[in-house]
Amino acid sequence: MQIEEPALGGVVKRLRRAEGQIRGVIAMLEDGRDCSEVVMQLAAVSRALDRAGFKVIASGLEQCLSAKAAGQSTDVNLDALERMFLSLA
Repeated sequence: MQIEEPALGGVVKRLRRAEGQIRGVIAMLEDGRDCSEVVMQLAAVSRALDRAGFKVIASGLEQCLSAKAAGQSTDVNLDALERMFLSLA
């Protein structure tokens, strides 16, 4: 399963945002910022990464459901999607 173009842009945007947040966390650590502020930012990065992962899974499910509704066979493996979902849960 590959991520289709409409979902790909959103996933990349989320990951770039998380990338910036990680750089910010590193700068906070290097500047000796309070640990509670660092942890808060780490939690935000974690949520951003989770959202990106769930978007990938949702895209796969959408592909599968669209193909089935159109009467087409699909190469989407539902067991693999379930394992991916559970790895993020």
